[in-house]
Amino acid sequence: MVDEIGLLRQCVRKVMQSRPFVIDAWVVLPDHMHAVWTLPEDDANYSDRWGAIKARFSKHVRLKHGVEAVGCKPTLPVEVLEPFVDEAPRRVGLQPTTPQNDIAWLRSTRSLSKLAKQDAGIWQRRFWEHHIRGKADFEAHLRYCWGNPVKHGYVERAADWPYSSFHRDARLGRADPEFVGEAAKGRYGEVA
Repeated sequence: MVDEIGLLRQCVRKVMQSRPFVIDAWVVLPDHMHAVWTLPEDDANYSDRWGAIKARFSKHVRLKHGVEAVGCKPTLPVEVLEPFVDEAPRRVGLQPTTPQNDIAWLRSTRSLSKLAKQDAGIWQRRFWEHHIRGKADFEAHLRYCWGNPVKHGYVERAADWPYSSFHRDARLGRADPEFVGEAAKGRYGEVA
């Protein structure tokens, strides 16, 4: 995702025009991202916004790169899938890089229905939604976003990761520029 950060930002801005929200924090890592948003009082539809961002980004990645998207390879040839599906797919799609033509490996990681539908594989199919419960919870989630690149070992300090709202927040005085990345204990929707 960081290889296409400009495209991701464009897609987010476009979705914000039709489905407004405020970005309180956001961090983009190579394989996932975290965000804290404030939605309008009368519209708590978080899922629609994520869906629109994902759809727009996926479409533009395909248009920009064709089947050779960053971190992806073309889906398996029809001949490989034909024995496993009733009607072989005829569309080109994307999937995470996998051992070439290894249907056993694919079956262990993706259902045949997803293979048949040529699921893009750019995004996780799920996301974690949490309703903030007060100022301390809000601040803990901001710190979690800012510190996530440190947690995953990409950098030693939050300020060293370029794809984060941390820089904006430090510039505006909402974050300590020397913040290392420690997050409060809690549930943040991420395994380990």
